[in-house]
Amino acid sequence: MTQSIPGFAYQRVAVADRVELNVAVGGSGPPVVLLHGFPQTHLMWRHVARNLAADHTVICPDLRGYGASDKPAEDGPEVYSKRTMAADIVALARALGHERFALAGHDRGALVAFRAGLDHPDVITHLACLDVLPTVDMWDALHGVRAAVGFHLYLMAQPPGLAEEMIRNSSDAFFSYFLDIWANDPEAVPPAVRQVYLDACRAAVPSIVADYRASAGIDIEHDEADRAQGRRLAMPVTVLQQDWGAQLGYEAAALWGAWAGDLDHGTVSCGHFMAEEDPDAITRRLRDLLAR
Repeated sequence: MTQSIPGFAYQRVAVADRVELNVAVGGSGPPVVLLHGFPQTHLMWRHVARNLAADHTVICPDLRGYGASDKPAEDGPEVYSKRTMAADIVALARALGHERFALAGHDRGALVAFRAGLDHPDVITHLACLDVLPTVDMWDALHGVRAAVGFHLYLMAQPPGLAEEMIRNSSDAFFSYFLDIWANDPEAVPPAVRQVYLDACRAAVPSIVADYRASAGIDIEHDEADRAQGRRLAMPVTVLQQDWGAQLGYEAAALWGAWAGDLDHGTVSCGHFMAEEDPDAITRRLRDLLAR
């Protein structure tokens, strides 16, 4: 296994001032953009992307700050806000010739996709979010000792400096921890792919922390402003999640229903890395979404 999806062509695309994204493109047909999560790269979509490429143009970028994409310095909260990262994706698709496209994201990529759906409703035709809650709802759901499951969120929410140093000094152990505990099927992330993820994360500690830090600040502000204004997702939305609500005491479908009128919400039996653990099921659900 290399750092590429077989059959996909690779290029770097300028999306903002001094920011280029590494992107894999394959197939032909209506465009679908797939955004990866933490602690991964675009390679997490390798199975689903090849399936969808049979009849879609599939676009798989590394998010800003991740993988082989540029990692601008965090010289303000906007640099890694999901609003900025969503604008990257809209600019990427436009540079590739697509004014409108379907969008699916997992984990961090799902937060970017959610923001893109709110900020660019005339651009995003269909939206899928895998294993997240909207940022403002996520923080509301974490309370008491049960919040320990999200310890990394609190660690990386701290002011610049300490978290970066701690993670950098034990980066492989830190990122491996999540690859281990979040997967129901460890074989879904084989050793060569795991090494790709660890190498990429080791080289991106400051930008990964900056991405998470934005979700403890400016991203909440953006979500709260939209909620106060009653803004909702206008396109068909599919949300797939593990049943975290049962553990943390919230009703995930109801939280998502407040944001999306045309919502298909479902839970999965696989682990967090669902596109790798059960790619056939995820492909089917995405195809169902695209048919709506």
